[in-house]
This record gives sequence, structure tokens and C-alpha cells, in this order.
Amino acid sequence: MTATSDTRPRSNRLPRHERRRQLLDAALEVFVSQGYHAAAMDEIADRAGVSKPVLYQHFPGKLDLYLALLDESVDALVDAVRGALRSTTDNKQRVAATFSAYFQYVAGEGQAYRLVFESDLSNESAVRARLERGQRECAEMISQVVRQDAGLEEDEAQLVSVGMVGLAQVTARYWLSRLDHIPREVAEQLVARLAWRGISGWPRSEH
Repeated sequence: MTATSDTRPRSNRLPRHERRRQLLDAALEVFVSQGYHAAAMDEIADRAGVSKPVLYQHFPGKLDLYLALLDESVDALVDAVRGALRSTTDNKQRVAATFSAYFQYVAGEGQAYRLVFESDLSNESAVRARLERGQRECAEMISQVVRQDAGLEEDEAQLVSVGMVGLAQVTARYWLSRLDHIPREVAEQLVARLAWRGISGWPRSEH
């Protein structure tokens, strides 16, 4: 394969965890720019500056590499939402912090969000399971707060929470596509205000 301008120099021996990080970073660049199906292990190895045998020592196949990245990306989103919900006990601020977490996530370096929100491999069962896990865990965390403080039944709170997750995901992605038109802080406040005006209408639970 002919080397490109993006090919990294062959690197020296690294500790296993550093090499794995290097390979994941290179793979993220390739998967984000080309999608799963067009990405090639040869190019990922070249991008990382290693031989293909070194790449295969860490990841037996392209799907294994993709799933490792996807696990990281899903975990990052779940952790961001968890942190937002724990950041305050004021529910209005919680709503704002949660939407901010989604906007910050899509704006993150490397565009890892595209693996979670725009995967071209969602028909693969292992990928779909991870994507569903991310949505489920975020919705369940939000649902716990909604159920406690809005006085809704469990199924009702879950439905509302799934709706909030969908609103956060869609609006964050739309904002990113219009990055030059709306500052992030303004976009976050607009959507958080929309959500809060809806959810704040329910009475606080007495239980």
C-alpha cells in the first residue's frame, strides 16, 4: 500500500497500554473519516505508524477495534450524563447540565460521537447492543430523577426520559451542523428551556 501524507513514522516499542491507545486514536480518525465499511486495517496501521502484525496483536479484527472504540465512546457519554445529574440538586440546573453534557459530547475532539450517533454498522448485533446500552443507561439515570421529583409512574418517567434523550441527541447534532450560526451556550440554553418548561409542569412527588 502506498504511504500517504497522513502516515505516521514507524514508532518505537511502547508499553502495551500506550500502544493500544495509539492504535485506538488512529482507528478513530479512519473510522470517523471513512465509516466502518470503507476503513481498512492497512490504513489504520499506517496511520498509527505500526505494522499490521502489531495491530493484529492488539485487535484480532476490524470489528474488535471498532467495538473497543464504541465502548469508549458510549462510556464517555454515559459518564457525562451521570456527572451532569450529580452536579446539582436543583432540577432546573440538572436539566441544563444534562443538555450541556450532550452538546459538549458532540463537540469533543476527534468526533467520537459519530460512532454512537451516526454508526454505519448499527445492523451488526454487537454494535446495536452497545448503542442501545448507551441510550438505555442515560434514559434510566434521567428516569430515576424524573420519577422521584415529578411524581410520575415508572413507565411514564421512562417514556419522558427517552424523549429527553432523543431531544438532546437530535438537537446537539443539529447544532453541530450549524456551528457558525448559534453559539453553544445559547443553543444549550434554548433546548434546556424547552425541556424544563415541559417537565416542570408536573408536581413534585411526596413519596
